[in-house]
Amino acid sequence: MSSKINGLNGASPAVETGGGARRAAEAATGQASGSAAAAQAGGSDVHITDSASFLSGVAQQLSSLPAVNSGRVAQLQSAIDSGTYTVQPHVVAGQLMQSEQTLAQIHGG
Repeated sequence: MSSKINGLNGASPAVETGGGARRAAEAATGQASGSAAAAQAGGSDVHITDSASFLSGVAQQLSSLPAVNSGRVAQLQSAIDSGTYTVQPHVVAGQLMQSEQTLAQIHGG
């Protein structure tokens, strides 16, 4: 999945994703919309999947967070400019592994 962030230089950023998050959101809302249409047509109950409920909660939490932590960006830019920024491969690898484990739990793996 590729991501492109627009809106640098003080403008509010817009994030364009390669489709993974969009497809997940569409799947969740599609299931809810499809169930709602079925309920209206056939008079049956509407059931929202656990995944749709989870994605809805995540979306609400993310909407309350700032898009950019400008203090952290300034700190990192300063370290890069001064040549003191160093990458710690073991920390990056550990965080990647943790992300993969979290995703596996979400997807039932």
